[in-house]
Amino acid sequence: MKPFIFLDRDGTLIVEKNYLDDPAGVELIDGAARALRWLRAAGFGIAVITNQSGVGRGYFDIARVDAIHARLRELLAADGASIDAIYVCPHTPEENCMCRKPRVAMLEAAAREHDVDLAASFVIGDNASDIDCGRNAGVASILVRTGYGSSLEREIGPRADFVAGSLLEAAQWILRSRGIVLESLT
Repeated sequence: MKPFIFLDRDGTLIVEKNYLDDPAGVELIDGAARALRWLRAAGFGIAVITNQSGVGRGYFDIARVDAIHARLRELLAADGASIDAIYVCPHTPEENCMCRKPRVAMLEAAAREHDVDLAASFVIGDNASDIDCGRNAGVASILVRTGYGSSLEREIGPRADFVAGSLLEAAQWILRSRGIVLESLT
């Protein structure tokens, strides 16, 4: 079994663009690729778990989401980083599906498909649905202040295991908490 980092996409890994529907608009948050390189070097698998209600609302289709994810993978690869998998909930909140965060079906799918050790894993995100998803699955959760995180910190920060300024700072905290020396990963 392997520990994983479960990342929210918008506002955590890439800049929040509010219903991003154009691959050209994908922009990595500063330090995100370096954080993923460090986490990968420390033995973590990496998966993106993202609610994309724009599909269910008819703003764009799943092919457009796939194109955005292809662009995301391309940008990460250009900076020496990668992800193992991407899990998407295309439903609106009103559909009450089992995959939409804060529910845990995306984490459970990843656990089955990648032999994930959930107890040793982390969820990182900028919204209550991310933090609560981690808590609901028994996975440590980290709120990042990028995206919506800074405006929601007062409300949801106490529910998180840690609050970080960014994905890079979250990665540093994870590695320190595991006794991993950052200098050995650069």
